[in-house]
Amino acid sequence: MTKSTRNPSELHERREQRLMLLLLAPALLVIVVLLVLPLLWLAWQSIWQDGRFTFAHYERFMTDSVYWLAFLQTFRIAAIVTLLTVVLGYPVAYVAAGAPQRWSILILTMVLLPFWTSVLVRAYAWLILLQRNGIINSALTGSGLIDAPLRLVNNEFGTVIATIHILLPFMVLPLYATMKKIPGELTMAGASLGGSPMHVFLRVFLPLSLPGLIAGMVLVFVLTLGFYITPELLGGGRTYMVSMLVSRNIEVYNEWGAASSISVVLMICVFLVFRLASLLIPFERIMGTR
Repeated sequence: MTKSTRNPSELHERREQRLMLLLLAPALLVIVVLLVLPLLWLAWQSIWQDGRFTFAHYERFMTDSVYWLAFLQTFRIAAIVTLLTVVLGYPVAYVAAGAPQRWSILILTMVLLPFWTSVLVRAYAWLILLQRNGIINSALTGSGLIDAPLRLVNNEFGTVIATIHILLPFMVLPLYATMKKIPGELTMAGASLGGSPMHVFLRVFLPLSLPGLIAGMVLVFVLTLGFYITPELLGGGRTYMVSMLVSRNIEVYNEWGAASSISVVLMICVFLVFRLASLLIPFERIMGTR
């Protein structure tokens, strides 16, 4: 009797599994075609040249200082952008999460406004604002605060400012989503037990908002690693990031193998960033599944 009652349930479970696979098949096909196969092609290009296997591209990566300097500058800019987006984004998300609904909607709308404009247009807008005869320098010199225009563009400063403006929503939105789930009774309980506002924030609210904070930091950091248009326009050739190194190898030297090896190394670095984030906080908490 146990066997007869078990078989229908097992058959039903198998049917559900097959149905789920059929439903997932289109999405899996898209992932395989647009993500897995290009990554495998990159890995193959990095070790195959002139009809034979070679690790020459990786050897050049280990010995050429240009590669190391590009990676160091890219990671430094990514760290600076991530830190500044935390400083700017956390208070915005905190206010939006605690404000009445109409004010919360208004704050989030202002945060999301950059998404309605292309990255290229925003980069050119910052170029107009920050250039030597731009709006900011003209206002500062006209008011007498400075005697000569400041160098705000064609350097790392302009790249960082524009990148922060573009990526700030990726910090605010995960923080806001996490903060909205924090029960207000917890902070009230901490205050009723004699805790000061700063003590309650540091001991109650901040730890509970860590999943959103880590998620935002990972998003901003990883997206900054692959930025190309912003450093190209605002860096003026002085800000040399990994994406530009890949582009130069293809456009100038037609070295697909070298570009592929750089891409593979950068992909490994991204995986290590995700691994480090998962060690700090499990991805189940970051994604809000538990």
